[in-house]
This record gives sequence, structure tokens and C-alpha cells, in this order.
Amino acid sequence: MNANYEVISNTIDTHVDDYMGMVKAMYDHPELGFVEYESQKLLVEYLKNAGFEVETGLAVETDFVATYKSAKEGPTIGFMCEYDALPEVGHGCGHNLIAGIGIAAGEGLKAIIDEIGGTIKVVGTPGEENFGGKVEMVKAGVFKDIDVALMVHPGTKNGLGGKSNALNPVKFEFFGKNAHACHPQDGASALDAAVMTYVQINLLRQFVEPQTFIHGVLKDGGKAANVIPAYASLEYYFRAPTMKYALEVTEKAINCAKGACEATGTTFKTSIYECPYEDTLVNYGLADMLKEKYELLGVENIEPVNEVGGGSTDVGSVSYVCPTIQGGIKIADSCVTGHSKELAAATISEEGKKALLNASKAIAYVACDLICDPAQMAKIKAEFDEATK
Repeated sequence: MNANYEVISNTIDTHVDDYMGMVKAMYDHPELGFVEYESQKLLVEYLKNAGFEVETGLAVETDFVATYKSAKEGPTIGFMCEYDALPEVGHGCGHNLIAGIGIAAGEGLKAIIDEIGGTIKVVGTPGEENFGGKVEMVKAGVFKDIDVALMVHPGTKNGLGGKSNALNPVKFEFFGKNAHACHPQDGASALDAAVMTYVQINLLRQFVEPQTFIHGVLKDGGKAANVIPAYASLEYYFRAPTMKYALEVTEKAINCAKGACEATGTTFKTSIYECPYEDTLVNYGLADMLKEKYELLGVENIEPVNEVGGGSTDVGSVSYVCPTIQGGIKIADSCVTGHSKELAAATISEEGKKALLNASKAIAYVACDLICDPAQMAKIKAEFDEATK
């Protein structure tokens, strides 16, 4: 192991109890997206004490960017932190551990940055679940000066990240006319329009491209059985390998609603009710680097890049602005499901602590290499430029 890696490793080892203390504090007091006030305060206070200059509220109230700039010129490395929790299960997606990993990596790299040059930004990205904190931060220009953005997500496998699906969340609202249910000819059923639309969109599923998903629910269908409903609504997620195709599928769904309204004498409108997410661009050069560092640290059973997108993440928006990787680190066995209390508990286990050490060191080592080897950084950026033409 080279001398820089040793300094990074020793720094992270020295402060691991502090990192796990923050992970535990967030586990004990989980906060939902965009109201992570105590979590933000906890992380910001630590980073300030560690010598970072911190700004908050750049795009949303509970975000932050902690910066340490060395006196020497060099690239800017971003370590992303997430810290929003889920209803009922708390940190069932492990975002408290992601925050600990990001801060540990930032502090580890800071221990050598004055020697090798460059700038560190530990970026606090709230509201990943449903609200798209990173999307808002990208719009605000937070990532425009970052050369590479790095993070690791805990789960049931060690991996090099992969593709994610674009997500377009659409609400359909239907408008008809109330009437007594015994005189239905005097009304127009918004519920009938919604049900017909739901059935037609279900039939679309057979005719979309592979790895395209349509999920929908009936949000409002009326208030009383003896009243023809004048209002009804559906909420849908349209997911696809690219946003272009997600929008194409959305348009087909809108045509279903048009037909249903013509048939029922009703009208409708659509709106975007949550934050749309871009698909994630894979940077294979970064994936190769992460694999090398994992192997150096003794991490085993490393999954290759996942070429088949499933879920969606606001990391996708970052991946279109700068080279980005979201690796995976195992904290629980495969029998543990994501978004569960069991996965939340794993974040504060010994396995969680081990994962924090390995993940933070790995991405800090990657950052060190990118700063010290301009040719490697140029290769990573060239791949990004080609992918985003």
C-alpha cells in the first residue's frame, strides 16, 4: 500500500467511532426528506470541526456543501452524502451509513490533500427518496465545478454500481359531473374515466420495451356510493432505461386517458407530482478503479456493473453533469430486503462499521489516484464526454 493510502486509512480508522456515532444518532432519530434538520446540523457541525468551510441551503433548506481547498492546484472531488429516512422503517435504505461513508472519505482525503493538491467537497444531498435533492442541487449549479462525484450505497451485495431507470411521475385528474346514483344519466363519472384509463394503461405493459415499468394507484374515486363521482385521480410512475422512452410511454398513457374521457363525457388533466429522475450513466473507468480498491482492501464477491436498470435515483442527474459512481457495499445477507427495519438495523451493526471503513477508504483511494494521475482523470473525463455527446 502506498504512503498516501496509509495516511487515508489511518485517519479513517482513528475517527471511525465518531462516524459510527453519527450513523447511530441518525438511526435513532430518522428524518424524512427535506426535513432532515437535526441530521444536517449533526453532519455540518462535524465537518466544521474537521476544518471544512460549510454552506447550507444552496438549493433546498437541508442541503450542504463542505469544502476544503488546498493551496495547490488540482481537481475537485465530490463525496456525496444522503441522510433522509423512510416512513415507518426509518433508515431502511441505509442513508445514515451513506452519510458516514461520505464524511469519512472526505476527512481521509483531507489528510493528504495539502500534499497532492486539489479541492474536496463533501456534498449533503437531502430527500433522495421521492423528492430529488440532487436534482435540485444540479439545477442550482452545485455540481458544475466538481470533476468527479463518488459515493457508496449499502445493501446486500458488494458491487460497482450500474444503470438505473429514468422515472417520470404523472398524476391524472378526471373531472365529471355529480348526480344521484339512481339518475346516472344526469351525471358524468370521473371514476369510470379513471378506471377505464387504469385498465388501458395496464394493457400497455405488454407492448413496452424491456426494462420498462408502469406502476399506478387510484388515489381518489369518489366519496359516496350513491353519488356519481365528479372527481377521480390516478398517480403513476413511468420508468424506462432512458427519459426519452419514459416520456414516450407517458404519452401513450395520456392517449388512454383521452379515449376514456371521450367515452365517458369527462375531461382530464395531468401534472408532475414528484421529482422526475434521470437514468444513471455508468462510468466504466470509475467502476474499474473502485474494483481495484475493493480488492486491495480485501472486499470479496464484488458484483460487476449492473447493466440492467431497475429502480430510480437522483444520482442519475449528477451522472449527466460529471463522471459519477455509486458503488455498493454489503451490510446484510441477501435474505434482508431493502427499505426494511432489518436493513436499517444493519447500518449500526459490526457489519455496518466494517462496510463504512471499506467503502470510505475505497472511494478516498480512487480520489487520491485521480488527483495524483492526471492521465487517469483525463481518461475518466473522456469517457464521460463521449457518453454525454
